[in-house]
Amino acid sequence: MAAAPPGIKMLILDVDGVLTDGSIILDDDGREFKAFHSRDGLGFHLLHLAGISVALLSGRTAEVVARRARQLHIDEVHQGAGDKLAVYRGLLEKHGLSDAEVCYMGDDLIDLAVMRRVGFAAAPADAHPLVRAAAHFVAPSAGGRGAVRDTIEELLKAAGAWPALLETFDP
Repeated sequence: MAAAPPGIKMLILDVDGVLTDGSIILDDDGREFKAFHSRDGLGFHLLHLAGISVALLSGRTAEVVARRARQLHIDEVHQGAGDKLAVYRGLLEKHGLSDAEVCYMGDDLIDLAVMRRVGFAAAPADAHPLVRAAAHFVAPSAGGRGAVRDTIEELLKAAGAWPALLETFDP
């Protein structure tokens, strides 16, 4: 497993299996429910403070994902992406980024095309074996159970921002 390189400017995340445990819960009225880990939420706040932007890139579409993104101040939300690589390339162009400046975290085979191009690929502990093998960093936590926070902390340490951010909690 490689350490995160300094210079990452954007974290792009798959949703189901990364931000959530992958469960898709539907009630009798067709409403979809997902559980998100609260420590991931604080991690996004820390990323914003460090100047690292965030994008969500999901093959599925769910209103609850858009709602959670608004709560976390994530403006780049791309749902229903049948071709994640095309959306990824669009994000690079829009933000003037190179592959080396991006971290992508995914958990399943649909994520491999993007993972193989970014400067730093991450996966939750319970990702598909081929995805874990393609990752530079495998989080000790499972998807929806803090894997995103693990990855965020790895990125912040590599950027040299971690000590100063910790001081904001215990000045």
